[in-house]
Amino acid sequence: MKAIRLHAFGPAENLTHETAPLPTPAPGQVRVRVAAAGVHLLDTALRQGIQGPPAPLPELPTIPGREVAGTVDALGPGTDPAWLGRTVVTHLGFRPGGYAEYAVADAGRLHPVPDGLDPAEAVAMIGTGRTTLGILQFAGLGPHSVALVTAAAGGIGTLLVQYAKNAGATVIALAGGPAKTALATANGADLALDYTAPDWADALRAHHPAGATVLFDSVGGDTTRTALALLAPGARHLVHGWSSGAPYTPTDTERAALDARRITTHHVLGPAMLQAVGTPDPLRTLETRALAEAAAGRLRPAVQRYPLAQAARAHHDLESRATTGKVVLEP
Repeated sequence: MKAIRLHAFGPAENLTHETAPLPTPAPGQVRVRVAAAGVHLLDTALRQGIQGPPAPLPELPTIPGREVAGTVDALGPGTDPAWLGRTVVTHLGFRPGGYAEYAVADAGRLHPVPDGLDPAEAVAMIGTGRTTLGILQFAGLGPHSVALVTAAAGGIGTLLVQYAKNAGATVIALAGGPAKTALATANGADLALDYTAPDWADALRAHHPAGATVLFDSVGGDTTRTALALLAPGARHLVHGWSSGAPYTPTDTERAALDARRITTHHVLGPAMLQAVGTPDPLRTLETRALAEAAAGRLRPAVQRYPLAQAARAHHDLESRATTGKVVLEP
């Protein structure tokens, strides 16, 4: 089979398209003929050899990728034969192998792809969708909310804008460049601002002088510092990433000012998100909910597709913020 392999940690160009052995499913596993494989920012960090929660560095050489959708074409010993031939989507967890024509997965982690979703959309919901719903547990959105969404043209940002609008909130979208702000507007944002423009904060104050009630923060750095100054008293700051390279860390003076305005900061990924679900298998619960939201048409994932052979380009574009929506490789 053809696959993307990484032989040495480093730049995107280290991802090579080559022939690899066909995987064999173990007991309780299936083999999936991959139609779509998700690409995540975490994949780019692991490719560089940057270890951090939640995933350990893989042993090299490795086939990256942790989210796949496709057709079950082989079963391991003892696996339910009803899975054979079904179109499924799954998150592989910490076992890589998704950037390939075939991948193995635990049968217990499979979901049938709902009618009306193509494999790439299903991949977007199994990872990005579940994370979005996990974040939203902390938002308390309603008709009186004003939601400020950073990276609003990205995979998570797209879904946050849609969910907030469905909840009746006023949605302010931040995105980089006119093309991305246009996408956020088309996606339902009430106001879309280019955070690379020097006057975006003034424009937000002019439209919403009372300030936003919740900040969905996946950027960090100076963008977060400016956005925090635009929040209403008592607002929530929900941190779920830092694509700028580092989370925003307030000085003592800045922290005191935020406390005086009763701005609370919550890091919502990891154990906090899972505990809030309150079920024995919180990740599967969120995956099931995300797929159901997409199947019902309430959430519509945005997908940017690349051929499998162009995985290096996909990584480069994702790291340089040149993508919109969820990045997906298609063999």
